[in-house]
Amino acid sequence: MPTVYEQMLVKLAADQRTLKAIYSKELKAAKKRELLPFWLPWVNGVLEQGKGAQDDILMTVMLWRLDTGDIAGALEIARYALKYGLTMPGKHRRTPPYMFTEEVALAAMRAHAAGESVDTRLLTETLELTATADMPDEVRAKLHKITGLFLRDAGDAAGALAHLQRATQLDCQAGVKKEIERLERELKPKPEPQPKVATRAPRKTRSATPAKRGRPKKKAS
Repeated sequence: MPTVYEQMLVKLAADQRTLKAIYSKELKAAKKRELLPFWLPWVNGVLEQGKGAQDDILMTVMLWRLDTGDIAGALEIARYALKYGLTMPGKHRRTPPYMFTEEVALAAMRAHAAGESVDTRLLTETLELTATADMPDEVRAKLHKITGLFLRDAGDAAGALAHLQRATQLDCQAGVKKEIERLERELKPKPEPQPKVATRAPRKTRSATPAKRGRPKKKAS
């Protein structure tokens, strides 16, 4: 008799076939958003009681959450997955830290392009969580870049500059040099205005009265 996990894998395979039949990424994300509530009890159960066994359902849900823009929900799973060293199911070639970093960056970039907000604490926690993992430098640069852009929008010029500088260190093609220059100008200390010193106009000196013309007066005899 199949285990509960095996039965759930059958249901997951059916959901994946449904998704595979959809060509539009936007429609596919909408369908994932529709399917995800079914898997919530399973995910909560694993996160609360799991002991680190490989779970393809959990890892698939993590990816689906990222595809639907739920970075916080995906991060909840990522903490568990990276703690226990879970792997990506099927033909996924990226390691979980590599995949998670890149997909978080892409989800944040989609949100930024749509004018939506993202809690930058989720982005910085992702960077910290995957700090020692091996992945292409360009992938980590993407996440630093979008983190910097959100911090810039939030008015944190110093924080934004640090992330954008790190992005260009990792990938010289990150496309943030102009933004770095702008932030550096903004953060450059401005010279304090010098107090105005009141100046007095020079005093006019009286010129000697010119001698009157004509004959000099006779002295009294």
